[in-house]
Amino acid sequence: MPIMSSGLSSYPDLVQTLLKKRGITTAADADHFLYPDFARDVRDPFGIMNMEKAVERILRAIGTGERIAVYADYDCDGIPGAALFNDFLKKIKYENFEVYIPHRDIEGYGLNNKALDLLAGRGAKVVITIDCGIVDVLEAAHASALGIDLIITDHHLPQDVLPKAYAIINSKQSSDTYHDNMLCGAAVAWKLVCALLARRGESWGVPLGWEKWLLDMAGLSTIADMVPLRNENRALAQYGLMVLRKSRRPGLLALLQKMDMTQANIIEDDIGFMIGPRINAASRMGEPMDAFRLLSAETMEEAEEYADKLMHLNDARKGMVASMVKEAHKHIEAREQSGALREIIVIGNPLWKPGLVGLVAMNLVEKYERTIFVWGRTEGGDIKGSCRSDGTVHVVEMMTRVSEGVLTDVGGHEEAGGFSVSHDAIHTLEDELVKAYQAVRKEKEEEQLFVDTTLSLAEVNWVNWKQIEKFAPFGMANPKPVFLFENLKLADTRFFGKEKTHLELSFEGSLVKAILFFAEDKKFKELKAGDSIDLIATMEVNTFRNRRELRLRIVEVKKKA
Repeated sequence: MPIMSSGLSSYPDLVQTLLKKRGITTAADADHFLYPDFARDVRDPFGIMNMEKAVERILRAIGTGERIAVYADYDCDGIPGAALFNDFLKKIKYENFEVYIPHRDIEGYGLNNKALDLLAGRGAKVVITIDCGIVDVLEAAHASALGIDLIITDHHLPQDVLPKAYAIINSKQSSDTYHDNMLCGAAVAWKLVCALLARRGESWGVPLGWEKWLLDMAGLSTIADMVPLRNENRALAQYGLMVLRKSRRPGLLALLQKMDMTQANIIEDDIGFMIGPRINAASRMGEPMDAFRLLSAETMEEAEEYADKLMHLNDARKGMVASMVKEAHKHIEAREQSGALREIIVIGNPLWKPGLVGLVAMNLVEKYERTIFVWGRTEGGDIKGSCRSDGTVHVVEMMTRVSEGVLTDVGGHEEAGGFSVSHDAIHTLEDELVKAYQAVRKEKEEEQLFVDTTLSLAEVNWVNWKQIEKFAPFGMANPKPVFLFENLKLADTRFFGKEKTHLELSFEGSLVKAILFFAEDKKFKELKAGDSIDLIATMEVNTFRNRRELRLRIVEVKKKA
């Protein structure tokens, strides 16, 4: 492996290679990236536009005992954000407040007027949003008419017309100069708490630095909400993981216990695949407030009750999604056989839960390599759905091109979106989308597998792992390093797990194993001992049953002729 530029010459070869692949070529940038520093990277919250104004209003409300409502989104960003704000208000012994999280199926995303009426009726004078509100222009006007001072904290993209709120804290606003405008919703809420404590923490008797304990929630959301893990987010994710490994939060401890996870070993993958889905299961399958009650529980007894609930909901969610996917496959395969499969696939069922259809769309787009729209029906009778692009179209742009009156609500970004459909139009939705697709389709970019460097199996060792580990936590804008291993001879292949869906490969002349969960592709089933392959994989530590061993996680296998 060649030595990289002299600016990085103090680093080992592997580290130099990985840094350069990430566009980091100077020693200063390398030190900044590899060694996040709380004091340096986590900046003054008052650098965010309108922070002073929001803090002044909240302090006034606290000083005069006004009722405050914390209104949070129902996902694994809004809910941890609500939990940390709840912790703060409890810490300063402020009692005249409530947390409100809208029901996903009944109320939908963002502020809604019925909820605002309810909160005003209960005496709320200040409503603080978390992870929502930036597009709710009409609802903000309604809040104002009710005599509510609305403080919006959000990280989603502002539209041309901003809500008329008392204060908007969102560093994506065009005139905001904060150094990192990619914080997640819970992190923005955490910055507001930091600002409040900076102004009044001492007089409330809150120890200096106590807000760092809230980083378990801000860090959890930073990783779960898939914001870019660079700049301040990198520090929040790293320190968030440190706090998660030490957190005394009963809800977290109870959930980890149910999942048979060791708290001291938590890494970002555990958030993405274990903790996050269970927090999200509350809104997908039941009441989002149950996830909030878990994270804000003050006793282990209360926490265990909600941890149990979320575990059951998540199991039910997995079963329901599997049966929806199975049903969808059946219908789509029948269309395929009759030659009726079109460029856009629309599929749905009035019995399907809208909170789950995004997971179904994600599964189908991988299998059929087409843009997929999946719909279900809410408890209120509305038809709502989610869509995923196959890379040939910007789904929001396409949805805005369909005839007026077909889609009653549209949102999202290039690759994924949400929509509502009028009852009359559901039968013609596919026709409409296919027509719109012709106007905005683009050539699919050839997916190229990004490889950082070539390694041998002998280089899968603890010395190299220590170097790779410096690049963690991994996530958006900082993917796991990917390695190419050439000309490996398979000693054995085995499928494991209850359903025998997971693959493990062993290699001649090495103790290193490579695994892949849900290896459903036909090419994996055809691998056998004696085959020669090129392997593309990431390196990871397996801590199952508290044993620490290095292994490879398969990204791609190419069988040699």
